[in-house]
Amino acid sequence: ISAGSRLLRGRGGHVVIRFALGGCTNRPFFRIVAANSRRARDGKYLEQLGCLDPLPNAHGEKVAGLNLDRLRYWLGCGAQLSRPAEKLLGLAGVLPLHPMTVTGAE
Repeated sequence: ISAGSRLLRGRGGHVVIRFALGGCTNRPFFRIVAANSRRARDGKYLEQLGCLDPLPNAHGEKVAGLNLDRLRYWLGCGAQLSRPAEKLLGLAGVLPLHPMTVTGAE
């Protein structure tokens, strides 16, 4: 039995890797977190796996940082990905891209 399933035993839900919104008005910032699916979007999470700054910097880049070791750990424990997180990981080359992502870019 994995640690992720032990953490959620008796509480319902499952582990989801998703974005948690931070920042302030007109300046969003996202944390990439492993959280219980029944928790609020910005609520308590199990672990922070990375961060994403969706606004382009001076060079026109959107910056993201990921802890790939912990991400692979949670995926190995059976965590599911939200669609935005799955798209980001596909664009980062961690996971294969969903065919609709490629179609939408054309």
